[in-house]
Amino acid sequence: MRQATEQDYDVDVQVDSQYIAEQSDPERNRYVFSYHITITNQGRQSAQLLDRRWLITNGDGETQEVSGAGVVGQQPVIEPGQQHKYTSGTVLATRVGSMQGHYGMKAADGHEFNAPIPAFTLAYPRALH
Repeated sequence: MRQATEQDYDVDVQVDSQYIAEQSDPERNRYVFSYHITITNQGRQSAQLLDRRWLITNGDGETQEVSGAGVVGQQPVIEPGQQHKYTSGTVLATRVGSMQGHYGMKAADGHEFNAPIPAFTLAYPRALH
C-alpha cells in the first residue's frame, strides 16, 4: 500500500477581483466587489470542498471573519486535474481592502486539509497607484 504524500493533497486557488460600480455608492461609503475563484485540484486524489474561512480587511485595518459550509451553496468534489469556478462578492466601507483565507477540503481517502486562499486586493479604480 502506497503511503499518502503531500502530492495527494495539492489544491491551487487563483482569484480575480473586480469593482462593481453599478452596485456601489461611494458617497455612502459602499464599495461593492466581486471575486472570481478558480480552484484547481493538482493532487492525486479527488477532494471535496467542505467549508470556507475568509478574513476580510478594509482600508482602515478593520477585519471581519466569514466562515461557513461550502461556497455559494455548493460543496463540490473536484477530481484530480479538474477545476471548480465560482463568483461571489463582498461590500466594503472603504475604497481599498483585502481578503484571504482557506477552504477546508476532504480527500477521497478521508484526509482533511486546508487549501490556502492567497491574499488579494479589492480596490476602487485608481485608488492605488
